[in-house]
This record gives sequence, C-alpha cells and structure tokens, in this order.
Amino acid sequence: MTTILIIIYVAFISLGIPDPLLGSAWPAMHIDFGVPVSYAGVLSIIISTGTVISGLFSAKLIARYGTAKVTAFSVLMTALALVGISLNQSFVLMALLCIPLGLGGGAVDAALNNFVAVHYEVKHMNWLHCFWGIGATIGPALIGVILSLTGKWRSAYSWIAIMQCVLSAIIFISIPLWRKATSKSDALPEEEIVALKVRDVLKIPLAIPVLITFCAYCGAESTMNLWGASYLVGARGIAKEVAAAWVSVFFFGITGGRLVSGFLSQKLRSDQMIKLGITLAGIGAILVFLPLPTWVLPFAFFVVGLGLAPIYPSMLHQTPKTFGGKASQSVMGIQMAFAYVGATLLPPLFGTIAQAVGMWLIPLCVLFLAGLMFFCSEYVNRKVKAQANAK
Repeated sequence: MTTILIIIYVAFISLGIPDPLLGSAWPAMHIDFGVPVSYAGVLSIIISTGTVISGLFSAKLIARYGTAKVTAFSVLMTALALVGISLNQSFVLMALLCIPLGLGGGAVDAALNNFVAVHYEVKHMNWLHCFWGIGATIGPALIGVILSLTGKWRSAYSWIAIMQCVLSAIIFISIPLWRKATSKSDALPEEEIVALKVRDVLKIPLAIPVLITFCAYCGAESTMNLWGASYLVGARGIAKEVAAAWVSVFFFGITGGRLVSGFLSQKLRSDQMIKLGITLAGIGAILVFLPLPTWVLPFAFFVVGLGLAPIYPSMLHQTPKTFGGKASQSVMGIQMAFAYVGATLLPPLFGTIAQAVGMWLIPLCVLFLAGLMFFCSEYVNRKVKAQANAK
C-alpha cells in the first residue's frame, strides 16, 4: 500500500496545479481570445458544472472499473484538455475544452478521497490535501515564471499537460499494484460498491446535514479567497498590493494547518479536529471583522485559514465510518458535488449582498458559515455516537 500512497501523494500535487491556472493566466488569455475579462466566469462555471456531474456519477464508474482505472483515465482526460487549451485559438473551443477538464478533475477528486478514507489513516488525508495546496501554489508560480521568460501562457499549459500525461501513465502501469493492495485490505471490495442515486443518498440518515457542512465549508473558503482582498481594500482601506499579499497568508494557514493537522490527528479524533477547526475559523472571522489595529488583519486571515485546514480532510475521512463501506463512494461523490456547488454559488451571493450593504459584511458571512458547520457537524457527531452506544 506504500507505493500506492506515494502515487496518490503525487496525484494530489498534480491535482492542485491546474486548479488556479485559469485565474493566473486569464489576464493574458482573454487578450489572445479577444473577449472581455469577465468571460472567465463563464469558463469557471463550466468547469464547476463538470466536476459536479462527474462527482455524482463517480460511484457507478468506480464500481464498474475500479479507482485506479477511473483515476488514470480521468487524469488523461484533463491532460488532453490542457493540451487542447495550449493549442487553442478560440474562446468557444476553450469553453468546450473546459468540459473534460471539469469532468476529469471531479472524478479524480471523488475517487481518490474515498480510496484514502477507506484504506488509510486520517493523517494521510490531511497531508494529501496539504500536498494539493503545494500543487495549487506551484501552478500560479509556474505561470508567472513562464510568462516572465517567454510571455506565452500556452507554454505553461503545455508543461502541465505533460506532467498530467506522465502521472496518467504511472497510474496505468501501477493498476496491478492497486488490485493487489485492495485485495489484501479488510475494506469492502470495489466490485461491491453500491452506486446510489442522488435521491437515495438524500434519504440516508445524516446525509443532509453532512452535505450542508460540505457546502458551507467550501463556501467559506471560496468567500475568503474571492472577497478577502476586496474587504481589506473596501472596508479597511488597505492598499491593493498589500491586500493581495495578506490573502496569500490565508492560504498559507490552510496548507500549513493541514501539515500540522496530520500530526494532531494521531492524538485527536476526526470530530474533535472538526470542532477545533470550526472554532478557530470563527475566532479568525471575528478578528477580521472587529475594528482592531491593522497589523492584526494578516494574523486574523492566517487564523481563519488555520481553522479551516482540518475540517475538509476530517469530514472526508469520516464518510465510510458515518455511512458504511457500501454507500461511502456514492456519498463521497455527492459530497464533492455539494462542495463545488458551495464554492461556486455562495461567494457570488455574498458578494452581491455585500455590494449592496457594504464589504464589512464579508467576515460575518464567513462567521455565519462557520456557525452552520458547527451546528450540522455536532448534530451528526451526536447521532453517530448515539448509534454506536446503542449497538
């Protein structure tokens, strides 16, 4: 299982690299395509829709083909989409290529998260998502370096496509190892995974509060990402370049927090990690909101990121425990779908409200989502403990 784990770690770095590419390269891309800068929103919605759809169908695909094959083909799909984007000269074709880009990314996300949740300890889930953060940091840096050296965003997409192709080849070659590893595991064989429909998952006890928690988490993270700098500039009078740097501290908190959470998770249960994380995120949001000295703000952003760090990986790792091995992949896929829905819809909603009321509202929106997460996750934890005690 160690070899497979190493491959999954590399896969998570590779997963993180393409995610911020569009935003980093778009200032140059939209000029080449001859479209307004706002058209990035269209592409973002297409990618998010693809990830939601593939998440919903992931259980059926994995039950039929297995995690390794689904992951390998999905990574190959994203690689080919990136190759197409690097050669493309049309915005319409770019929009079409975003479909396989989203479908591939969503399938890999759902497949690998459930595989790790079933077969490995929670510390690995935290560290894997830390590695995703490393990949997400590498992506914009790579775009910046290549743009400064060549002035061509297409070269960055080409290099990342090559990296994805290599990863896909590694996973294809390692398929026999995945089969051998899962056959030795005590976990449910992948052939016995039950592919449930969305309506069937929603009928499972505790599914709805869990899905709300995922939606709220990704909404909080994406709201900080999208509107953090605007809040600093509009509500606190911070210079634009300083605001951008302070938002990066938020992501440093998430990435570093997941590294630390991997160690803490060996001492604390997942439900305790979730409670601790939500509490810290709420305290950070309050610090962002209060009229404290300016020097407190980067620290407050860091605390929000640090608090959010263990929540997502810990919730993912609890999925098989909460819903059982047969249903976990179906639930995992729908969790991914709700997570992307939260990340896609909630930040624009809060931004629209804040535009009418004032940017000072943004940290209160994050605090509201933290409260919603706390209520739903605590409800689930109490029910799970009650079920365990009743046995």
